[in-house]
Amino acid sequence: MIRFTKRAEKQFKKAPVHIQERIAFWIEKMERVGRLFMRLQYKSFHDEPLQGERKGQRSIRLNKQWRLIYEEQTHEIIEVQEITPHDYRTR
Repeated sequence: MIRFTKRAEKQFKKAPVHIQERIAFWIEKMERVGRLFMRLQYKSFHDEPLQGERKGQRSIRLNKQWRLIYEEQTHEIIEVQEITPHDYRTR
């Protein structure tokens, strides 16, 4: 089961249609085949664990710019934390 935080829900609604469609595809596949198979079969998402302050969360690439950050709550529950355009600027 995949749930969205309120913040992620708002971000989803504001995202471009092609990003919403990519997220819907990812959700449908995750629910159908499971997250481990997704990581092996759909490498185009570049599913990877995050580090530092975001340790425990994972990231997928929706396209070159957009990222979806999620957290595995339990073996069966995944919570989407954030949907955002990735910031490539150096700080």
